[in-house]
Amino acid sequence: MVKEGRYLDGKHAVVTGGSRGIGAAVAASLAKRGARLTLMGRSLDALEKHAVVLKRDCGAEVQAVQCDVTDDQGVRAAFGRARAAFGPVDVLVNNAGAAEAAPFSGISRALWDRMLAVNLTGTFMCTSEVLPAMLQMRNGRIVNVASMAALRGYKTMTAYSAAKHGVLGLTRSLALETARHGVTVNAVCPGYTDTDLTDTGVANLVRALGNTPDEALAMLVRTIPRGKLIEPDEVASAVTWLCSPGAAAVTGIALPIAGGESV
Repeated sequence: MVKEGRYLDGKHAVVTGGSRGIGAAVAASLAKRGARLTLMGRSLDALEKHAVVLKRDCGAEVQAVQCDVTDDQGVRAAFGRARAAFGPVDVLVNNAGAAEAAPFSGISRALWDRMLAVNLTGTFMCTSEVLPAMLQMRNGRIVNVASMAALRGYKTMTAYSAAKHGVLGLTRSLALETARHGVTVNAVCPGYTDTDLTDTGVANLVRALGNTPDEALAMLVRTIPRGKLIEPDEVASAVTWLCSPGAAAVTGIALPIAGGESV
């Protein structure tokens, strides 16, 4: 019998970008529901430190696996290690991502390729590693951490927004393919969240406009109707719900978590 709130007992969840920010919060939330966790990211040291916290605070089974989602061979090796330890993946949270700002005239081919590689192609590669087993098991949850930039445009964020729009297209199309097979595919779309990514946005504004960091942060916060940044735990709560039995009929959605910001 499943304990109340422990609906992921025995389930294997992979969280990419799982050492900090939204990824770390998602990992903690899934651990509290009983999931066995594979944390993936580029910094093995940071992953291992968060794994220690999850083991101590949540009593979770956790492994840290170094993975750069832009490296095809590295992705295959990382998921092979994940499966070897905890078996087929039941839950995949594609959280790894990066954002770089530049006006369109300043976008180099290298910047464009970086944004697509980490945000879109990485999502495709990781999903490709888990989907066959999910279809065979006729059960699985895939949650893609997109962005409000998947739903609307932002000045100087053309490459990032294009990549995140691509993630949303992948989400909606794959959801149609998997709907009859017990696998759901959804996206969450956070607004400005209290993470390193927003710190980067603040730094970009400081460089571009000559503002102080506090002034730049205030500019971002003014775009959020509720008047404060989104918290990583708020995003994690939505992700965890999408992985719950109660969300079995929910697939193909893009869920804004943006404090009232609209498209």
